[in-house]
Amino acid sequence: MTTRTENTVVTGLGVVAPNGLGTEEFWTATLKGISGIDRISRYDPSGYPSPLAGEVLDFNASDHLSNRMLPQTDRMTQMALAASDWALADAGVDPAAMPEFDMGVVTASASGGFEFAQNELQKLWSKGPEYVSAYQSFAWFYAVNTGQISIRHGMRGPSGVLVTDQAGGLDALAHGRRHIRKGTGLVVSGGVDASLSPWGLVSQMTTGRLTRVTDPERAYAPFDVSADGHVPGEGGALVVLESETRARERGARSYGTIAGYGATFDPAPDTGREPGLRRAVELALADAAAAPSDIDVVFADAAGVRDLDRAEAHALAAVFGPEAVPVTAPKTMTGRLYSGAASLDVATALLAMRDGIVPPTLHVPERADDCPVDLVRDTAREMTVRTALVVARGHGGFNAALVLRAPDTH
Repeated sequence: MTTRTENTVVTGLGVVAPNGLGTEEFWTATLKGISGIDRISRYDPSGYPSPLAGEVLDFNASDHLSNRMLPQTDRMTQMALAASDWALADAGVDPAAMPEFDMGVVTASASGGFEFAQNELQKLWSKGPEYVSAYQSFAWFYAVNTGQISIRHGMRGPSGVLVTDQAGGLDALAHGRRHIRKGTGLVVSGGVDASLSPWGLVSQMTTGRLTRVTDPERAYAPFDVSADGHVPGEGGALVVLESETRARERGARSYGTIAGYGATFDPAPDTGREPGLRRAVELALADAAAAPSDIDVVFADAAGVRDLDRAEAHALAAVFGPEAVPVTAPKTMTGRLYSGAASLDVATALLAMRDGIVPPTLHVPERADDCPVDLVRDTAREMTVRTALVVARGHGGFNAALVLRAPDTH
């Protein structure tokens, strides 16, 4: 039985991102500053205030799934299944060789299968109920990725789904760590989202946080004086979690340790109380037994909204000091991926540790004076990364923070 205090390590990564399919393709593009943000290509977006998105253009579901699976799965689930395959292969794990109740799945979701649901609703309205797929009963569901991954790999251990918007990717990993500490042998965790269909895009517009800028190189500029909102995207990352002892015993490579986690909820608007992000960071540092000076880099939430950017910058300055720690937001190359955003940041932070280089934040020509952060802009910064902090905020008041440590640092 795993002890409660034993380290939980990441032994496998699976990435699906607008600027790269697969971990190494994504990482190469990210270090080079190659963006996946452009005008939406799957339909004509000219009638929408927000015509831009981070689309995963090179993903062909039939390359990864059987013909039987294609008609019963939404695009997000298809990408999640591929990412789970890649993460397990990267970890050197054969699920068929493991006890089925010793493996779990914990994912995050922000929207469920929007594209699948839209297609079936269109059939209902235009043709009638007899044309609606029976798979609609579950393909839309926010827990469907967890279910389909568990079925695909025979994982019948503790599982679940977290629904906290952009913070979900961190919340899912923390929940997966909890299962590892309780004795589950392996957990596939993270988030993959895809809600760029017309219905999905309109739903996101209701937040008032999507940019109206149509130039891909100016649309998503967090911490900039011209910040106008964010660009939505699709994709994310799934990882394999194991106890450090188990990983060592089977000779697995460790990308790093999930050392600390904190989550808070913002107070009601207009109460005058401080937002909860600072407290989430402090909780994560305390859980990791880390001092602010231990953090080498912060992967920012980077809302791209002036008030939210200012609040994040002030929270980081309150913990670390103004411009005291490098801050980066590589999601400026992908858009905000909702439940997939933070787990992709975690994968990126682990790769930064592995290779000693921090990817850049693009398209921030003039950092706002009221956002006192040492932003890694335009080009990657070579530096040793032993401990990283990933922060995320979800619409509605969710805050999460995760501390990661390099494999040989405890």
